[in-house]
Amino acid sequence: MVEPNQVSVPIRFGPFEVSPDSGELRKNGTRLKLSGQAIQVLVTLLERPGQLVTREELQQKLWPGASFGDFEHGINAVIKRLRDALGDSAAQPKFIETIPLRGYRFIAAVEERTHALAPSISHTRTWMLVGSAAFTLLLAAATLNVGGMREAFLGLTRRPISSIAVLPLANLSNDPQQEYFADGMTEALITELGKISTLRVISRQSMMRYKGTKKSAPEIAGELNVDAVVDGSVLRAGDQVRISLQLIQAVPERQLWANSYDRDLRDVLALHSEIARTVAGQVRAKLTLKEHALLASAPPVNPEAYESYLHGAHLLSDGYSADSAQRAIPHFERAISLDPGSVLPYCGLATSYWIRGHWAAISPRDAFPAVKAAALKAQELDDDVACAHWALAEVHFLYDWDWAAAEKEYHRALELSPGDAGLHVKYVYFLINQGRDDEALSELKRALEIDPRVPLPRIGFFFYFARQYDEVIRRDIKILEVTPNFFLAHLTLGLAYEQKKDFSRAIPELKKAVELSQEKVFPAFVAHAYAVSGKTREARRILEELKQPAGKSYVDPWAIALVYTGLGERDRAMEWLEKAYRNRDHDMSFCKVWPHLDPLRSDPRFQDLLRRMNLPPDTALSRSAQ
Repeated sequence: MVEPNQVSVPIRFGPFEVSPDSGELRKNGTRLKLSGQAIQVLVTLLERPGQLVTREELQQKLWPGASFGDFEHGINAVIKRLRDALGDSAAQPKFIETIPLRGYRFIAAVEERTHALAPSISHTRTWMLVGSAAFTLLLAAATLNVGGMREAFLGLTRRPISSIAVLPLANLSNDPQQEYFADGMTEALITELGKISTLRVISRQSMMRYKGTKKSAPEIAGELNVDAVVDGSVLRAGDQVRISLQLIQAVPERQLWANSYDRDLRDVLALHSEIARTVAGQVRAKLTLKEHALLASAPPVNPEAYESYLHGAHLLSDGYSADSAQRAIPHFERAISLDPGSVLPYCGLATSYWIRGHWAAISPRDAFPAVKAAALKAQELDDDVACAHWALAEVHFLYDWDWAAAEKEYHRALELSPGDAGLHVKYVYFLINQGRDDEALSELKRALEIDPRVPLPRIGFFFYFARQYDEVIRRDIKILEVTPNFFLAHLTLGLAYEQKKDFSRAIPELKKAVELSQEKVFPAFVAHAYAVSGKTREARRILEELKQPAGKSYVDPWAIALVYTGLGERDRAMEWLEKAYRNRDHDMSFCKVWPHLDPLRSDPRFQDLLRRMNLPPDTALSRSAQ
C-alpha cells in the first residue's frame, strides 16, 4: 500500500519495468501483454532478488485452496508466460531460475527502489532539500562509510548476499611442494564459513575443480549460482603466513572488500575464524549466539604438528581412496604425537580408518573401533567439531547398528556445520536405510540447495537405491563428460545399466570402475553382472579371486554373498550374509535397499537377518515388486 505523500515507484531490471500498483510490465517503455497471476508472481520474485521463493509460498499466496494438480498446472503455465515475455530460457536463465523441486529465484540485477515525495512542496524547496541531503550523505560516506551510505550515494547496487564460493587460494611461494598448504588454507576457510547457517557455502570438492582456472568471478558465480566469490592467495615463509583476500559481488561485478593478513603459523586457526567473521559482516549475514561462539578465536597450534595434519588432509582429498587413507594415517599419528591436544588430527585419523573400512581394505573390526576411538578423543578435546560427531554417527550406523545413537550424532554434526552439503548427503543414506524416503528426499533437496554441485555420484546412489535407474544414467553421463576418469560415476552408471538389463554397457563401465579405483570390493559388482547376464564361468572365476585375494588381509563376505545371489545360489548367499553379519560388515547396513539382494527378500532367513539388526520393516520388498 502506498503511504500518503508518496507515489509508487516501478521495479526496474534490464530494459524492463513493472508497476505493482497498475499491474503493468513494460520493455523500453512499451507495454507487454502480461497481467494477473503472472504479474503477481513476477513482483513476488522481484521483491526478493537473489533469494529462493518456494512453490509452497506461491501456492499459499496466489493459489490458496487449489488442488496439487491445479497448482502445478497453474504455476508451470505462469512461469512459461513470464519467460516468453522476458525472452528468458529455463535451460539458460537470465532472469528466472528454477530450483528443482523447491521453487524459483530472480537472478538478474534489480535497481533499488525509493519512494518519491509527492509534489506538494515547491520545486526550489525540493532542490534545497535534495542538495542538503546529498551533502550530508557525502560527508557521512567520506568520513564513516557506514551501512552502505557510500554505495547509496554513488548509485551502486548492493544486492543481498546469501550464497558464497571460496576459490582455491593461489600458492605464491613458487614452490609446488607448498600446494598442500594452500589447499589446506582453502578448506579451513570453507569449513569456518560453513558454520554460518544463513550463508550458503559451496563445498571444497565442488570448488577444487576451479584450481588454476582462467574464468572470471562472475562466470564462476553464475555456474555455481552464488551471489559472491572469495578469491585470494597464500604466501608462506617458514612459520610466517600471509593470506590476501577479496570479496567480489557477482552481479553487478564489483569488489566489496579486500584485506591482507600476516600471521604466525601458530595463530592460523584463529585467523580463519577472524576472516569468517569479517566476511559474514561484509555480506551482512546474521549469526546466532552459537555461531558467534563457534567463530570465536581458536587456540594456537604447534606449527610442525599442523603441517603434518595438512599433509594427511591433502592425501585424503585425493579421491577418498583406501590407499590414500593408508598413506595419510602416519601424518595424523605424527601430528598427534607432536600436539596431543589438537583435535584436527584425531578427525583425520577417524576419517582415514572410516575410508579403509568402507572400501573393505581392512576388516570392520579393525576399522570402526579405531574410528570410534579417534572420534571420542576428538569430542573430548572439543565437542563443537562437526567431523568428530559425523565420524561417531557413521560408527553407530555402519558398525554398531545403533540407529538412535547414529541419528543423534548426525543431528549434532549438522547443527555444528549446517552448510556442509556432503554431511547432509551422508545423513540421506541413513534415512534411506531407515525406510524414511520422504525425509531422505527433503534432506537431499537441502544438500542441493546448499551446493548444486555436491559430488553427484553420492547422489546417484540415492536414485539407484530408489530404483530410478534412468535418473542415475542421466546424471552420470553428464559427470563423465566433464571428469571421464571419476570411478564412482563409472560404478553407479554400470550398476544402473545392469538393472536395465543393458549388460553390453554395464560390464565395461563396472570394469572401468575397477581399473580406475583398484578398490577390492568392486570386482564383486563385475562378477554379479556376469552372473545375471549368463556368463557364469567369468563370474565364478572372479568369485574364487574374491575368496582368496592376493595381498589382501580381509575377505569381504558381503561381496561374496552378492555374487552368489547373482548366480541364483540362495543358500550359499545366505551363508555368506550370515558371515557378514557376524563380522559386522558395514554393507549389511544397506541390505534393505541394495537392488542386488532383491531375489532374497522373500526368504524368511533374510527377513530374520534384518530383524536381528533392528532394522525397520523392509520397504525395499515393495520396491522390488515394482
